[in-house]
Amino acid sequence: MGDPKGFLTTTRQEWPRRPVAERVGDWDEVYVPGALLPIVGPQADRCMDCGIPFCHDACPLGNLIPEWNDLVARDDWRAAADRLHATNNFPEFTGRLCPAPCESGCVLAINQPAVTIKNVEVAIADQAWERGFAGPRPPERLSGRRVAVVGSGPAGLAAAQQLTRTGHTVVVYEREDRIGGLLRYGIPEFKMTKDQLDRRLGQMRAEGTKFRPGVTVGIDVTRAELEARYDAVVLAVGATSWRELDVPGRELSGIVQAMEYLPAANRACDGDRAPSPLSAAGRHVVIVGGGDTGADCLGTAVREGAASVTQLDIHPLPESERDEVAEPWPVHPKIYRMSAAHEEAGELGSAPVAHADARLFSASTLRFTGDAQGRVRALHLVEVEPQDRRRPRTGTEQVLRADLVLLALGFTGPDPSGGLIGHPGPAVDRRGLVVRDADFATTVPGVFAAGDAARGQSLIVWAIAEGRSVAAAVDRYLTGRTGLPAPIAPDDRPATV
Repeated sequence: MGDPKGFLTTTRQEWPRRPVAERVGDWDEVYVPGALLPIVGPQADRCMDCGIPFCHDACPLGNLIPEWNDLVARDDWRAAADRLHATNNFPEFTGRLCPAPCESGCVLAINQPAVTIKNVEVAIADQAWERGFAGPRPPERLSGRRVAVVGSGPAGLAAAQQLTRTGHTVVVYEREDRIGGLLRYGIPEFKMTKDQLDRRLGQMRAEGTKFRPGVTVGIDVTRAELEARYDAVVLAVGATSWRELDVPGRELSGIVQAMEYLPAANRACDGDRAPSPLSAAGRHVVIVGGGDTGADCLGTAVREGAASVTQLDIHPLPESERDEVAEPWPVHPKIYRMSAAHEEAGELGSAPVAHADARLFSASTLRFTGDAQGRVRALHLVEVEPQDRRRPRTGTEQVLRADLVLLALGFTGPDPSGGLIGHPGPAVDRRGLVVRDADFATTVPGVFAAGDAARGQSLIVWAIAEGRSVAAAVDRYLTGRTGLPAPIAPDDRPATV
């Protein structure tokens, strides 16, 4: 500890965001450039050296948080980068995108604001690149074994990097035209600019990982062909089967899935097309779904120049502080959180009929109505009881003007089309998730599964942990032993009450 009283003398200070009026006019990162480094040292010094760091257990990667907090406080960026990368392949991703359950598990958070672990993490990651500490780490020798990884999201990329570094020849297949999965086309540019992704992919190419974008396994190349060509196959295809909203009027045009809307916006940012064919510019937008994907749609619609944007959340308005009985420390609590997108929509007054942050809580969609041309023009909703979201409250029906409706209701499992999973391939359970054993192996010999395809929709930090763990399982399968870390087991889950 640089300062054993740091947590007593220093208040929590987060990376400041740029003014709303400035940042909604571009797609750059929402934070003030260069404003994190001056404050991150004293913030790292707030770490208590608590003896039993629950932040370790709250993070599925087992990040060595107190160690790199201390190193940052001492201005030892090289050692901090080494300790951070010892457990996390892509800290610049998690430092920007993870909701930080580690901070919920921080011992200081029992009665004070937690250490800004996420900010410290992203500062180390960025300094590692700027100071040249994140160079490629190719293997000393090749094993002669070949591994195919299907899917290039965080789970697939983590598995590929671990297996490449241990000496196997790894080829990553991706059905989209660019590598990155949802990191590429699902995450808006203002949350993580794609140069962060491209830089890491460049490192992986230099290490020897090969990428095959624009190839749909199951159609362009069969799973059987992969099994014959490679010594092992890792399925990391994500959970891309989105949930539907079965209400009257769903067939109207102008009602689209979030993962149709967000990729189109990202492609426009990449210069593929401008503007997006689904652009919210000048339209009255309603987002159905209160999660992070819905917030991503909100921030995107605001930047595209929507006439209004309202986000519907079927859950009741959360409390501002943890319920110590229902969700005691160190559980990651369901509390009211204000994302950058909600801050923007609130300050700009994008949804006059909603709460201050453009969200309507306890709101359930009843039906859609449209015009004579079959285009959506209104969404009819009703307020539901907080304790029973299936029971509407009498007299609470509202009608929202809607030219564009975005469904952000989450995902159920991997895409079953194309013959990649299911009979006669790897078995799936009743939820549609790939079945696997304690070694991440599917019901087909030599085929393994990792990430949301087998776990179900989860966080990026869990996806990376899955990728690291499946890499260890594949290495053991190929060589009989492994020195690769396996931070989680297939049946591990976040702590809940």
